[in-house]
Amino acid sequence: MPSPTRRTFLALGALTGVQLLSGCTDEHEAERKQAEDTDRAVRVRAVAATDALLASYDAVIAGPGAAQADTLNDLRDDVAQHRDALAEGLPSNPPSASPAAGATAPAASVAPLAAAERQTAAARLADLDAASPALARLLASVSASDAAHAAALGDTAPLTPAAAPSPSPSAAASGTGTPTGSGGATTTESAKPSPYPSAGAAALQAALGAEHAAVYGYGVVGAFLAAGPQREDGRTSYAAHQARRDAWQRMLAAAGTSPAAAAPGYQLPFQVKDAATAGQLAAHIETQLTAVYADLVAAATGPLRAEAAAALRETALRAVHWGADLPALPGLPSTDGTSPGVSQSASPSA
Repeated sequence: MPSPTRRTFLALGALTGVQLLSGCTDEHEAERKQAEDTDRAVRVRAVAATDALLASYDAVIAGPGAAQADTLNDLRDDVAQHRDALAEGLPSNPPSASPAAGATAPAASVAPLAAAERQTAAARLADLDAASPALARLLASVSASDAAHAAALGDTAPLTPAAAPSPSPSAAASGTGTPTGSGGATTTESAKPSPYPSAGAAALQAALGAEHAAVYGYGVVGAFLAAGPQREDGRTSYAAHQARRDAWQRMLAAAGTSPAAAAPGYQLPFQVKDAATAGQLAAHIETQLTAVYADLVAAATGPLRAEAAAALRETALRAVHWGADLPALPGLPSTDGTSPGVSQSASPSA
């Protein structure tokens, strides 16, 4: 047998390189396949729970909820749109999810139906960490819509699992710890800041910028609301946006990123001249913020993703409170190309 030549070793070396590259490609392909499988499993669970919710609507509309059929049918239409979006990419008859996924007996009246909406909203949040960015965005939107449905039907109980206590900003920045909550975060002195991935940092800066604008907008809203419950609602919303703004600023600063400053002024989308137009501005601000927070859900991971979903839900509920007609999937792109509710400008405009 002839001894191997230098050319043979070079050829073997090249072949080994090809094998290594192939192994790397196979590894990435395996990761992609695993992500697809995980998303498919999440979608199957979500579709099963949504089918159960649709069955509950049908049972209530056909029975004790007949007098509220118009309202219930509108909400059911939203749920049907949720199912279509969640089932995208699945076979026509996807494999059944386990009973734990939420397939229960149909609700017998409006109150259990409202509770079912709330439970379905919570179930969608439970899958956020496992989902890809695009699917997480969809799940957060569906959850916000379901929470709004529950509130419309009279169920305002908190979602389960409930929001966890606030973490330090640096812990949230590194993807560990617990969400900040609208009340802000508590800094841990000894924790070292960890920078956000570029996409997450950009989305969080965008959320901060939107909250700067919302705080300005609610300052205008409050000036036109008459004393009483409506003005108190305005103050509550104003304080909530101040808290979100402050929490995002602390998180960015703790992660070693300079928080974006408020603009010198903001241009309102339309003239505010009385309480009615002030309420319309509040609804507009909240509706546009749903898109900001849907984007943050997609860009974030870990606790920040969960907190972005909570912010999406809160702003969707406030939008409905101020009279907005939310789409079935709040925060997701629409065909009309809506623009932000309050846009940056060199100076304020009344």
